[in-house]
Amino acid sequence: MLSPSPSSSSSSQVRVQQQWTRCLSCRSRAAPPSPARHLRPAPVAGRPVVRTVAPAAARALAAETSPPVPQPPLLFPDEESMLANYVPVFVMLPLGVVTLENELEDAAALRAQLRRLRDAGADGVMVDVWWGVVEGAGPARYEWRAYRELFALVRDEGLKLQAIMSFHACGGNIGDAVNIPIPQWVREVGDADPDVFYTSCSGARNTEYLTIGVDDEPLFYGRTAIQLYADFMKSFRENMADFLDSGLIVDIEVGLGPAGELRYPSYPESQGWVFPGIGQFQCYDKYLKADFKAAATAAGHPEWDLPRDAGDYNDAPDDTGFFAAEGGTYLTEQSRFFLTWYSTKLIEHGDKILDEANKVFLGCRVKLAAKVSGIHWWYRHPSHAAELAAGYYNLGGDRRDGYRPIARMLARHDGAVLNFTCAEMRDDEQPEAAMSSPEGLVRQALSAGWREGVDVACENALSRYDRRGYNQMLLNARPNGVVLSGGGGPPLRVAAVTYLRLSEELVAGKNFRIFRTFVRKMHADQDYCADPARYGRPIRPLERSSPEIPMDRLLEAATAPEPPFPFDPETDMSVGGGLAEAIDWVLDKIAWIFT
Repeated sequence: MLSPSPSSSSSSQVRVQQQWTRCLSCRSRAAPPSPARHLRPAPVAGRPVVRTVAPAAARALAAETSPPVPQPPLLFPDEESMLANYVPVFVMLPLGVVTLENELEDAAALRAQLRRLRDAGADGVMVDVWWGVVEGAGPARYEWRAYRELFALVRDEGLKLQAIMSFHACGGNIGDAVNIPIPQWVREVGDADPDVFYTSCSGARNTEYLTIGVDDEPLFYGRTAIQLYADFMKSFRENMADFLDSGLIVDIEVGLGPAGELRYPSYPESQGWVFPGIGQFQCYDKYLKADFKAAATAAGHPEWDLPRDAGDYNDAPDDTGFFAAEGGTYLTEQSRFFLTWYSTKLIEHGDKILDEANKVFLGCRVKLAAKVSGIHWWYRHPSHAAELAAGYYNLGGDRRDGYRPIARMLARHDGAVLNFTCAEMRDDEQPEAAMSSPEGLVRQALSAGWREGVDVACENALSRYDRRGYNQMLLNARPNGVVLSGGGGPPLRVAAVTYLRLSEELVAGKNFRIFRTFVRKMHADQDYCADPARYGRPIRPLERSSPEIPMDRLLEAATAPEPPFPFDPETDMSVGGGLAEAIDWVLDKIAWIFT
């Protein structure tokens, strides 16, 4: 288990030290990259592999020729020490920044907002690249004009870019403000064969994303679903080559399901789901039904079938026979077989698409990423019902880890980033009846990534402008606080944070003042740094994925769970609390008087 960092017990000293260092060479966004040496520390039992800035050459030589001498805490931490704690901040652009008509929405207003982000010190933005917009005119008819205009605007304003390959529809989920369906010609295939869409036990079809049952079925004008996604990414690389080559695009997040997340669409608001309903399994299309029957037959149980006692979207676990705490059938041999099949189909789906993405972007200076959903409700129920319905076979404690196999799969794709949601949420903000624990879930998921040696990133699930939400994100980004080079090894931190989302409300008044402070604290009180290598995240050419990992090897990570790493109770880089809010109130009153 990871020992608490020495900085955890000396946060007041760290806060004093922070005032003495600034990123002098990175003050300007136009500054050229600075060379820096980096080391990948050797794995240590219980400690994740994290890249960090190497010591200066003289210190390294001394360490090689002299016995180790205990070092006192740094009284005046140097630039290198503080930059090792720097977490870049990206801001998600509005869902409809490129419209369904393939036009850039209000470029002048967007430019003004991007300049505000630049003034706040933000590192970049994230944007959905909608399949339904780009390939909407017909099979293999791609139109990138609006996205090229958008990317040029982001570049001109001095920001970096995370691009999401969004193969899902927008609309019908929490926070969806616009409607962008998947391409019409794909939906027409679904009109003739509705089983290309995810299907619930009651027969309801979900047109947000193609069922993984058709991943390898050539139903779409001779192409399989996997080929559709691969061809889209190939066209993106060809048409965005200049932006890729220039370093504007730093991450390619590959959409792997509804809302771009690696999960089943188990809780669609468009079909009446309301928080905290458990949702429903989504494997009753003919393709997945046939796959399950074949798997059960191969296992010697041709009589086994898909669950019929798992309830409705808005049930509680104990309303059902499947998820009930006492006597729930989820613990039977048949149900364990089903849940293993259901969750491994999801992992195989993500693995296939990421393998295609790796081939497409091979040699590009980008990181691949995949988003995993933070389904925190019913996390404290023995069955973890909502997670199981979404495809995460997670039972918590020492029973089963549903997230580490995903992280292990991502590791083979040149260390693809695991991006996790709900980083802003606290347990005490959730209704008791939902048996929710976003804090426990985030710790488990991030720890799973760190243990498998992959970078992890996080984002908020719901728009927040309050200091409490920001402080929780800061805590999750650096769970043991700022760590200095003389005080206990490399810091435990996420590779990046994405804030959801850009709006006029974010860049105005008090909200902008708090957000600017939030960015500064994510940067460990340093100025914006243009060179990711200086804070331990060099962008290098993407290498080919490692050989496919057998499923039993992936599942070893699930059946031998380990406790999450310890997190501090509060961040040592707070954006403020009650006093700061009182000052905000006074400033708002003054502004109101003069306006």
